[in-house]
Amino acid sequence: MNPLITARGITKHFGATKALDGVDLDINAGEVHVLLGENGAGKSTLVKVLAGIHGHDAGTIEGHASLAVIHQELALVPELSVAENLFLNRLPRRYGFVDRAEMRRRAPKLLERVGLNVDPNAKVRDLGIAQQQMIEIARALDKNAGVLILDEPTAVLTETETDRLLEIMAQLRDNGVGLVFITHHLDEIQRIADRITILRDGRSVGVLGPRATTQHMIELMVGRPIEEQYPRAQQRPGQPLLRIENLTKRGVFENISIEVHAGEVVGIAGLVGAGRTEVARAAFGVDGYDHGTVAVDGKPLPRHNVQAAIKAGLGLVPEDRKGQGLVLTATVGQNLELVTLDDRDEERLHDIAGKLRIKGRVEQPVKELSGGNQQKVVIGKWLLADPKVLILDEPTRGVDVGAKVEIYELINRMTAQGRAVLLVSSDLPEVIGMSDRVVVMAHGRVAGELSKGATQDQVMALAVQEISA
Repeated sequence: MNPLITARGITKHFGATKALDGVDLDINAGEVHVLLGENGAGKSTLVKVLAGIHGHDAGTIEGHASLAVIHQELALVPELSVAENLFLNRLPRRYGFVDRAEMRRRAPKLLERVGLNVDPNAKVRDLGIAQQQMIEIARALDKNAGVLILDEPTAVLTETETDRLLEIMAQLRDNGVGLVFITHHLDEIQRIADRITILRDGRSVGVLGPRATTQHMIELMVGRPIEEQYPRAQQRPGQPLLRIENLTKRGVFENISIEVHAGEVVGIAGLVGAGRTEVARAAFGVDGYDHGTVAVDGKPLPRHNVQAAIKAGLGLVPEDRKGQGLVLTATVGQNLELVTLDDRDEERLHDIAGKLRIKGRVEQPVKELSGGNQQKVVIGKWLLADPKVLILDEPTRGVDVGAKVEIYELINRMTAQGRAVLLVSSDLPEVIGMSDRVVVMAHGRVAGELSKGATQDQVMALAVQEISA
């Protein structure tokens, strides 16, 4: 088979740090080639080298096809229409003016190619993230890209949206496009991969076939065996530390009551739009609510008051780490200290960074870290603050398998010390595997509660049910 792109011995330094160390990669037509590795292993750096965004210090790249990259941060203009984004930087022209008639003629055919049924005149800002990704893919295909690289495209997608994206990828593969797919979801790899290249610490440590076992992939990724993906250590529940009673915000959620005891992890599951994140934000005081109470260790919290919540011992790791959890221009150390500004402790700062295995210096700007390492910093700032109750909203989104287990072990450590955790997650195996009880939400209300050992089918049966007023 003649590869569309051949990379040999790719080496890249950032200052004294060697991000890539002699990496080889072939991209073939009609193949999905998965790049797998821990956060900071070099996946995104390799993609940027292949795309010409970064130069390389050593090695060769030979290409026989044009290449397009769908980055984690989508390169769309929200205020422009779908059609305008499809032809961004290459608008069709007639007599020196933008040929809008030609755009309207070509746009539906491009959208149809990726199975997207939206109005070409609609503003991109009004579309969901999955639809925006399809627009990026359609734009790349219109450039006749023979190679398409997708960098963690499913990190913020629902299960249904992910299924649709994988279907589109399979169709593109059948049409001869070469695809490189970066994901942390091992089940997706087993569904779509033809080959798997695994990176660790900037080196290629193995190339596997589509029948590779999950255990083999994990061991190559992290360099050590991981016995259990969801290592929840059972604790004996103590007194209630977080009590949410009849919390209501009109049109968003209604009569939400949840109790979390010392030593306990309570999960919140539900479909997108069920109100999980909204309840978490209201409980922490980010958003207001109409009535109900939130109490930490028996003491009611004032509404809409984040500082009071923090002082009472409540913490929140938000789902949007970049927009709500970090100051991207600040250093790793400064971000870790955001909650404990008046209590600087260099020893604990380095201890937390070490426990989380954050790949980056404490003095390094946090924006230079990979997404997964940024997530570790968001969690780390709360571990440094040592809250009584920590609300985790999608804590492992975009985080590799090895780092996930480390986060789960930190959850175990917190509960072993008598703390409590409220875990909001759209990853059903995670919320089931790491929770002592699971509260299922549907349409802004509590649909039911399941004990340890619940199945995904039981959770989904509650999540999709209609709830009478």
